[in-house]
Amino acid sequence: MRFDWTDLQLFVHACEAGSLTAGAERSHLTLAAASARIRGMEEQAGAPLLQRHSRGVRPTAAGEALSRHARAVLAQLAQLRGELAQHGHGLRGQVRLMCNTSALVQHLPPLLADFLRRHPAIDAAVEESASHLTVQALRQDAADLGIVSDVADTAGLHTVAWRRDPLVLVLPRGHALAASRRVAFAQVLAHDLVGYGPASALHAHLSLQAAQLGRPMRLRAQLGSFEAVCTLVAQGVGAAVMPAAVLARAGGGARLGTRPLSDAWAQRTLLLCARTGLPASQPAGQLFEFLASAAATA
Repeated sequence: MRFDWTDLQLFVHACEAGSLTAGAERSHLTLAAASARIRGMEEQAGAPLLQRHSRGVRPTAAGEALSRHARAVLAQLAQLRGELAQHGHGLRGQVRLMCNTSALVQHLPPLLADFLRRHPAIDAAVEESASHLTVQALRQDAADLGIVSDVADTAGLHTVAWRRDPLVLVLPRGHALAASRRVAFAQVLAHDLVGYGPASALHAHLSLQAAQLGRPMRLRAQLGSFEAVCTLVAQGVGAAVMPAAVLARAGGGARLGTRPLSDAWAQRTLLLCARTGLPASQPAGQLFEFLASAAATA
């Protein structure tokens, strides 16, 4: 079926008015032209769409289905026209940014807020994602910018070292691993852990590291915030791995101890990345330059 904008608009107008004549007038068509369009739509649909009666028309069951979908399509097309018009006049743009858990929770929000205040015509769609998935999205043009761990393969992308973001082990007081000055993740996997939700990028990263060691994580609980994780660790439920920068904000105080992880992947640096050749004049290019300049002062 190939219905155009005028077909759908005419059909909706006729259903709303209960009259093909009124629908034709609203659509700026002659009655003959409107009737021909409706006949063509019915031929394509293979079923009657309007039932004629003495006072006008009403939609059939097939017509009700068409009317419902036509309204949705017309609304989406109207929104599309509006957005394209804004872009055509240079009024608005959107940046798609994907980042890991630490960047989303700790580093990015104040900088993004500052940028959006300075650029009221630019919107940002931010999505939490594991670093390897962010890199994949950038290469497939499913994202404009990314903030990823330096363990990700960023070959072919333009990158800037953005923030140091080491992962540390957080322990309750008296935990067996507290006797060690540095702890390997393989040692951590022998103990109960408090983790993050399945959708968390940090959970995906830790699960991948555990899988590479051939051992599962013994997760006693999975929670949606660093603060909640710290609360359970402080109560002795288990240990946790989290970004050092986040720990200070999450709290826990004297009830928690920390130990550095000895694994190379835990000594990470966050990279700001984009496809090569990103124009600085585009919204994504403007945000990239803004965040890159913040790296120099961090």
